Parts: sequence; structure tokens; C-alpha cells
Amino acid sequence: MYKAGAVTAGELMTAPAVTVTPDATLARAARVMARHRVKRLPVVGHDGALKGIVSRSDLLKVFLRDDEDIAEEARREVVEPLFGTHAEALRIEVRDGVVTLSGLVHDTALVPLAALLVRAVEGVVDVQCALTGPARHPDLDPDLPDTRRTSAST
Repeated sequence: MYKAGAVTAGELMTAPAVTVTPDATLARAARVMARHRVKRLPVVGHDGALKGIVSRSDLLKVFLRDDEDIAEEARREVVEPLFGTHAEALRIEVRDGVVTLSGLVHDTALVPLAALLVRAVEGVVDVQCALTGPARHPDLDPDLPDTRRTSAST
């Protein structure tokens, strides 16, 4: 529909309104904006009330965040609280928004949580997780599988 002759906002607006809820991921918001060719996207609560607006420039700011800033926030907000005094031994490398976590952790149950929380840091595009647990001791842990790599000799 050609809207050049519109006199009121109602005549010019997109209807029904293209919106997202506050819990929508940034990636989803970006897809909705691209699909509907809108530059601004209202964010509405489950009751339909306007909570705010996301713009294209808002999305770009997140994805253009400096790698060093992302690494610092991931360390401060995720790695240090989760791993405490052992956090200093863990490496966090960020390149073009892709975070690589590596090092030895004492509690491997926290590894999936660490990856999930780092993924939620603004500007993170992906997470590569190379965190490992302590070496298995067959004499002390007989019920656990032996994950040591062995090489066969011929």
C-alpha cells in the first residue's frame, strides 16, 4: 500500500504492529527487523504494554563491541564468580566476538553453565569451550571410564 498521502499516524503505521517480547534474543529481534524491513522494533510485555524500542543501531552497538571488553566482562561476571580462586588459571580469548574458554577446572559440572552464561554476555557471537577437569586416577575412580588417550604401537 502506498502511504505518501497519509495524514495521520494511524494511516502511516504498520498494522498489525511488528513486535517482540522482552525475553526475545537479540538474534531473533534482528531477524524480525530484517524480515519485516523495519528500522525500529517495539518491545512489548506479555500484557501488550510497550516496554521500549530496539533500533538497528542498538543491535549494531552490541555486535560491534570490542573483544577486550567482552573478555573482561566474561571474566568478571561469569568466570570469577563461578570458579573463584581457580578462575585466574583459566584463559578467555575473544576474537570477532567468539569466546574461547580454556584451562583446567576442578568442578566440571560448572562447565555447561559457564558456557551458557558467557554466551549471554552482550557482543558474544559464539562460545568455544575447551575447559577440562582433573586427570582421572584409575585407582581412586574405578567406576569412571578411562578417558586417557592411548596410542597403539605396531
